[in-house]
Amino acid sequence: MAFNYPQKVLFKHCDPAGIVFYPRYFEMINDCVEAFFDQVLDCPFEVLLQTAGVPTAEIQTRFHAPSRHGDALVLTLKGQRSGTKSFTLSIEATCAGSPRFTAQSTLVYTDAQGRSQPWTAALKSKLDAFTGEST
Repeated sequence: MAFNYPQKVLFKHCDPAGIVFYPRYFEMINDCVEAFFDQVLDCPFEVLLQTAGVPTAEIQTRFHAPSRHGDALVLTLKGQRSGTKSFTLSIEATCAGSPRFTAQSTLVYTDAQGRSQPWTAALKSKLDAFTGEST
């Protein structure tokens, strides 16, 4: 399965040369993850973050080509692995089919104090279904 998140490149994303300043891609990745939790897992961050968290434990990114103000990107999130306390995902950003960046990230489910904990049964079931894994 895949979750697609459209993202128009805005003025705020760009440096003076008119291309995306690379840290803004990490904001886009987080926006995509937040939308995924809301729309696919039915667990919006504004609810989740009251009692838990999902910080990024690891991220690897490769930049393929620059994006410019006005470009219509599509970030495609795919689940790679659903662990007991973590979720590994990949995101590919494209513009008109041309790759702009690829990333692989691992999120860790934590309690309110930031200690890792097992996913709730409901979230684990939805993550497993998304990745095609069985509990």
